[in-house]
This record gives sequence, C-alpha cells and structure tokens, in this order.
Amino acid sequence: MTKRLGWFLAGGLLVALFLAGVVSNFASGSPDGLDATARQGCTFDAHGEITGGTCMAQRERQHQLAGSPMAGYGIRGLGDGPLSTGLAGALGVAITFAVGGGVFWAARRRPAGARERSEAGV
Repeated sequence: MTKRLGWFLAGGLLVALFLAGVVSNFASGSPDGLDATARQGCTFDAHGEITGGTCMAQRERQHQLAGSPMAGYGIRGLGDGPLSTGLAGALGVAITFAVGGGVFWAARRRPAGARERSEAGV
C-alpha cells in the first residue's frame, strides 16, 4: 500500500467515525417514508403505540436480533442517550472497515513470484 493510499483510507475512516459517532445524534427521530406509509390508517396514543385502525404496522414483529448488544441504534446498558448512539455508530463503522479491509486484503493481487511461492508451499 502506498503512503498516499494509507492517508486516504485513514482520512475516510476518520470522517466516517465522526459522522457515525457525532453527526448521527442529530438525525431526525421522525419516521422515515417506509415507516410513515406502514403507519397510515392506524391511530396512536401519546407514546406512539397503536390503539386502533388498520395498518401494516399492526403486523410488525420483534426482530430476531432485537436482544443483541447493539440493537436499536444504541449499546445495551448505556441507555438511549447520545453516548450510546455515538458509540454504536463508531463501533459499527470500525467493524465494517475491519471486515471490508480483511476481504480486500484476502482478495488482493499478489506479484507473480509471491503467488508461485505460496502455491509451492514455500
């Protein structure tokens, strides 16, 4: 890897960590288009729970991984605050970067001599 590529990847990682860890706390809490469409036709109480009507959201079920440590855009045990959201975002970016980097490292092009030596078991 060249020095220039290393700086580029490090800069990209820092920007992604900043966006996930800090800026994500300013995201809208309002339902997005899919959620809003799924909720059409139902009535809700002050807490957002369905109290009547007919809509797709009534058939909503808990996700299989709902009990996982980072379910719900936060880290279990830290509550619902900005620290929990920021850490979950930063951890998600770090894991994605590590897995992606590992895949690219495994699939990288090797010089012909190195490939022949590895196939020969040297």
